[in-house]
Amino acid sequence: MAPVGSSVTGIGHGQPQRTGLEGSDAGPAPHALAGDALPGMDAFEYDDAIVRKFVLATIVWGAVAFLVGLVIAVQLAWPAANLGLEWFSFGRLRPLHTNAAIFAFAGNSIFAAIYYSTQRLCRARMFSDALSRLHFWGWQGVIVSAALTLPMGVTQAKEYAELEWPIDLAIAVVWVGFFGVNFFGTLMRRRERHMYVALWFYIATIVTVAVLHVFNNLWVPLAAVELLNGRVPSGADWLKSWPIYAGVQDAFMQWWYGHNAVAFFLTTPFLGLMYYFLPKAAEKPVYSYRLSIVHFWSLVFIYIWAGPHHLHYTALPAWASTLGMIFSLMLWMPSWGGMINGLLTLRGAWGKVTSDPILKFFVVGVTFYGMSTFEGPVLSIKSVNALTHYTDWTIAHVHGGALGWNGFMTFGMLYWLMPRLFQAPLWSGRLMGLHFWVATLGILLYVGSIYTAGLTQGLMWRAFDQTGALAYPEFIETVTVLIPMYWIRVVGGALYLAGMVMLIVNAAMTYRSRPARYARRVQHALPLSAAYADPPRPRSRLDANIGAARWLDSAVVSGWFHRVWERKPARFTVLTTAAVVVASLFEIVPTFLIRSNVPSIASVQPYTPLELIGRDIYIAEGCYNCHSQMIRPLWADVKRYSEQHSLPGESVYDRPFQWGSRRIGPDLAREGGRQSHDWQVSHLENPRSLVAESIMPSYAHLLEQDLNFDSIKGRVQAMALLGVPYGPAVKGDNAKTMALEQASRLGGELAQQGRHSGLEGKKVIALLAYLQRLGTDVFKPAPEEPAGEAGAPDKGANP
Repeated sequence: MAPVGSSVTGIGHGQPQRTGLEGSDAGPAPHALAGDALPGMDAFEYDDAIVRKFVLATIVWGAVAFLVGLVIAVQLAWPAANLGLEWFSFGRLRPLHTNAAIFAFAGNSIFAAIYYSTQRLCRARMFSDALSRLHFWGWQGVIVSAALTLPMGVTQAKEYAELEWPIDLAIAVVWVGFFGVNFFGTLMRRRERHMYVALWFYIATIVTVAVLHVFNNLWVPLAAVELLNGRVPSGADWLKSWPIYAGVQDAFMQWWYGHNAVAFFLTTPFLGLMYYFLPKAAEKPVYSYRLSIVHFWSLVFIYIWAGPHHLHYTALPAWASTLGMIFSLMLWMPSWGGMINGLLTLRGAWGKVTSDPILKFFVVGVTFYGMSTFEGPVLSIKSVNALTHYTDWTIAHVHGGALGWNGFMTFGMLYWLMPRLFQAPLWSGRLMGLHFWVATLGILLYVGSIYTAGLTQGLMWRAFDQTGALAYPEFIETVTVLIPMYWIRVVGGALYLAGMVMLIVNAAMTYRSRPARYARRVQHALPLSAAYADPPRPRSRLDANIGAARWLDSAVVSGWFHRVWERKPARFTVLTTAAVVVASLFEIVPTFLIRSNVPSIASVQPYTPLELIGRDIYIAEGCYNCHSQMIRPLWADVKRYSEQHSLPGESVYDRPFQWGSRRIGPDLAREGGRQSHDWQVSHLENPRSLVAESIMPSYAHLLEQDLNFDSIKGRVQAMALLGVPYGPAVKGDNAKTMALEQASRLGGELAQQGRHSGLEGKKVIALLAYLQRLGTDVFKPAPEEPAGEAGAPDKGANP
C-alpha cells in the first residue's frame, strides 16, 4: 500500500497538494518578482530580514557556545586552565556553556526555522514586523544578560534554569508576548487552510515551553523582601531569589522542567525543522502523513511524564520515578516513528545524499535523534541507571543529541538557507563538505571517549575486592584514570569547533557576494473564505459489521478527523495544551499533596543564618556542577559515603535542592565533620596542596572577599516567608548577631587548628559553616523543645 501523505505539506490523501512554497525558494533574481495574480488575490512579501538576523545570531552564538565548551573541557583535563580567576572557573563557566548552547545557538536556530517556514506554510507575512524585531532583540538581550551574570555567580543552580528572576521575567515576556503572539497571529491570518505537520510541532513548542518556564520559575526575590522591610539591597542581592519549592518537590519540578525542556525546546521544534527542510532539500514529499499524526500526539502526551526517571534511587518517592521509567520506555516508539518518517522521506533520493553535504547533515542529524531517543529509554531503566547516573555517560548522551541532532540539523538548515537569504551562491561547496566530515569525526571522538569515561566511572565506583571492601576507596582514583579520555574529548571538541569556523568563513564569504539590494519577491495568494465545508468522511475499508470499527477506520485511521483539526488552530492549540497539562497534573498533584511522600525528620532543623548565606556562596561558585548531595540506597554509595543513605526529609529546607546530576568530585551529602576546619579551608584555597591529582579549581578568593553580614537578615526573612520555621530568636535583627557569633566561634576554632586566622569576616567562613553542617542532622536526637536558637522551629511548626 502506498504511504498516505504524498505532498511536501503532508496533508494530502494520496493527492499532491499546493504547498504555498512555489517560487519562494527559487534562486536569486535581479529585480522584484511578481507571480501570476488572479482577481481577488492578496499581494504580500515574506519577511526574510528577520530570518537573516536569527541566522547570523545562530552562527555567532554557536561559535561562543562551542568555544566555552572547549575551554571547560580543557579545565577538566588540565585544572591550571582555570587561571585562578573566580569568574573563569569550571563551576561558573559550565552553566554559561549549557545556556549558550541551548538558548543562544539552538534557540536562535529554531527561531530562524520557524520564521522562515511559518510564513511559507501559511502563505502570509508574520503578523507583526515590530513583534518580530522585539523578539529578536529581546532574545539577544536575554542571552547577553546570561553571559554577564552566570560568570559572576548569579544563578538559581537549577539545571537549564540557572538564570535569575529578572532574566526569567524577560524570557516570559519575549517568549509569550513577542514570539507567541506573533506566531499565533500569523496562524490566524494565514492563506493556507490546513496546517502542515511542522506547524503542529511549533504550536507544541510554544505552548509547553511557556508552561514549563512559568511553573518551574516561581520564586521569592531577596530584593522584594528587603524593600518591603525598608532596606535597599546591595550589589548582586538585587538579583538573588529562591524557589517556592523545596527539597523533593523542587527536585520533581526541576526535572519535570529539565527533561521537558529537552523535549520541547531541543526536540519538537527541531522535528518541525526536519519536517520542513528535509523534504525541501531532498525534493521529496514526507513519507507518511498518518505516521506524522501518531508521532506528534504520542510524543506530546508521553514525553511530559518521563522527567522523574532522572531521579532514580534518590529521595523522590519510588512510584514517581517508576512512572517516569515506564513512560520513558513507551517514548521510544513514537520517537523512532519520527526518525523513520524522516529517513524514509529520502526514499528514491539516497543517490543525492552521497553528493549533497546538506542532506548528509540532515541524515546524520536524524540518525543521532534515533540513537539518542533509543538510549534515553534504556538509561531510564533502574538497573542501567544505577550504573550510569552521576557518571560522564550522561554527558555523552546529552552531547550526542546536542551536537549530532541539534547541531547537524542546524548546520544543514543554515547551508540550505544561506543562498536563498543572501541571494548569492554558497561560496564553497567543498568547504561545506569538509565541515561535515570534520564535525562528524569530532562528535565520534567526543562521545566515544566520554562514553568510555562514564562506563569506567560507574564500574570503578561499584567495584569491591574479595574482602567486600571498595576496590577504589579514594574517589580521586576514579578521576585520574579519566584524564586521557578527557584529552580525547578536547580533540573532538576542537574538531567540532573547527567545523564551526568553516561555516563562519563560508557564511561570511557568501554574505560578501550578496547583491547591493535584495530582490523583492512579491507573492500572491487568495485569502481564506469564511465558508468552508469539510470533505466527507471516507468509506471504511473494513467488511466487519461492527459500526464502531468501521467508524474508527474511516474517521481515525484514515486521518480524516485530524484533517478537520488542522484547519482550526485554536482548537488544535487547546488540545495540545490539554495533553501537556493533564499529563503533568497526574504526577505533580500527588507529589505535592500526599504527605507520606516526604516524611518529616524531627532532628532536621533549618540552617543557621551563617550556614544559609554559606549555602548561597556554594551555589554561586557552581559547586553543584561537580558534587552531588544524594547518597543513593545502593551498597556502593552507602559503603563509600555513609552507612545512612539520603532521606526525603533531609532536604526540606533546601531551596533550591542540591542533589546534583554529576560527580566529578565526591558526594557531599555527609560531608559535615568528615574533615577538620583547617583541612576544608586549605582544600578550598589550594586543592592540590592536599590531593596532588585533584582537578578542582582554587577558591582562594573566598579567603579574601568580605562577607556581607547585612544581607543575612533579609535572607532569613525570605526563608521565613517561604515557610521555614525559624524561632523567634532568629527573626529580626538577631539573625546578623547570631551569624557574627557563629563566624567568630568558627574562626577561633580554625585558628587553633592550623595556619588560617583572621577569616571571621570572610566568605570562606560561611561556606565552611555550611559544609560542616551537611548531613549531620539525621544523626542528632530530636529536640524536645524549640530552644529559640538559629534553626530551631517555632513551637507547633510543621517542618
